[in-house]
Amino acid sequence: MRGARLAAMLAATWLTALVPAGAEPLEEKMAPCLACHGENGQSETVNTPSLGAQTAAYALIQIYMFREKLRTFEVMNQMAKPLTDDDLRAISDRIATLPAPKPAAGPVDAARLERGRALLEKDRCVFCHRPDLAGAENVPHIAAQREDYLVKTLREYKSSVRHGYDGTMAEVLEPITDQEIRDLAYTIARHK
Repeated sequence: MRGARLAAMLAATWLTALVPAGAEPLEEKMAPCLACHGENGQSETVNTPSLGAQTAAYALIQIYMFREKLRTFEVMNQMAKPLTDDDLRAISDRIATLPAPKPAAGPVDAARLERGRALLEKDRCVFCHRPDLAGAENVPHIAAQREDYLVKTLREYKSSVRHGYDGTMAEVLEPITDQEIRDLAYTIARHK
C-alpha cells in the first residue's frame, strides 16, 4: 500500500513538472473576460462589449490583435499577453458558446428606431453584418450590443482611431453625422 502511495505521489510530481508554470484551466483563464464582458454573454460594464454570439473566428482575431498590440487597450493587451495560441483558440471557442445578448429594455422611440433602420440599409451595415445583425466569421455580431459601446466604437472607426481589417468602416462612416451614429447605436442595441 505504501509503495502505491509513493508511486502515485511521484507520478503526480512528475506530471506537475510537465505542466507549464502558468497553465490554468480554461475557466480560470476566462474568469477575467467574463467579469467585464458578462458571465452570460451580456456585458453590464459601461463601454465594454457583450461577447455573446460572437463567432469563434471573430473572437480569435480580436484576442490575437490585443495580444500582439495590433489593437491597443492596455487592460486587454495585458490580459492577452500571456496567452498561447492554444489559449486563444480555446477562449474564442468558449466565447462562441455564450448566448446572444438581449436587446436593450425600456420604452422605445419609434421614430428614432426607424431612422436607425433606414441607416442600416442605406449605409450597407446589413451587407457585412447581415440583415439579422448576427455577423459571420470575422464580422462581429452586433445585434443587441451595448448602445454606449456602439456609439464609442462607431465614433472611433469614423475618426480612424480604431481600424478594421480594411478601410470599409471608416469609409462607410465618413459621411455619417454624430446624431446618425447615435441613432444607429440606438437601433442596433434594440435589435431582436
